[in-house]
Formats: sequence, C-alpha cells, structure tokens
Amino acid sequence: MDATTVTVTERAARRIAQILGAETAPAVLRVSVEGGGCSGFQYRFDVARERAADDFVIEREGATVVVDPVSLQYMAGSQIDFVDELIGASFKIENPKATASCGCGTSFSL
Repeated sequence: MDATTVTVTERAARRIAQILGAETAPAVLRVSVEGGGCSGFQYRFDVARERAADDFVIEREGATVVVDPVSLQYMAGSQIDFVDELIGASFKIENPKATASCGCGTSFSL
C-alpha cells in the first residue's frame, strides 16, 4: 500500500460503481474527513456531481472516488474497502495514521 495515496479495493470499487450507476447524472463518490465523531474525526461519504481541480482521484472498476487535499493529509496510506457482514454492509477505511477508532468504524483519532 502506498503511504502517500488512498487506494480502493476491488470489492469497494464494484459497490461504488453500483451506487454511482443508479444516479441520473454522472457522479463521483467524495470521501472526506471532518471534525467530530466519538473519536475526534469522522469519515464522510457523499455522492457528488463534480470534482475540484485539486482533488485526488481514484478510478477503478468503473468507480470514481475523490478526496480533497486536506482530507488526503489525514487519509494518506488508507485503503477503502466494502464489507458485508452479519451486522450489515458498509464501507470500511483502513487508516494507518489512526491511533484509535470507535466501534462504528467511521470515527477515528490521530
């Protein structure tokens, strides 16, 4: 895994492509980091119509994921995966910079 970028697993890319394919207009999945959550920071997933010129772009299996430069600082080296478990299906981010995370998997601290 590259320590300066964000990667998307094949499983996550397929699920993202399904989600984006249901949109009526071309779309991308925007992943960002914002303050809050039970551990200090939380991940946010949004379907967006546009990408900014300075976004980090990941394209795989027909899916396009974008990360803004500020969020990329917190997510560098991370891998976005999609898990389908007994308790439910969700995107999971494996972040090597996170020193702690909460049980829900969407909140972390550095």
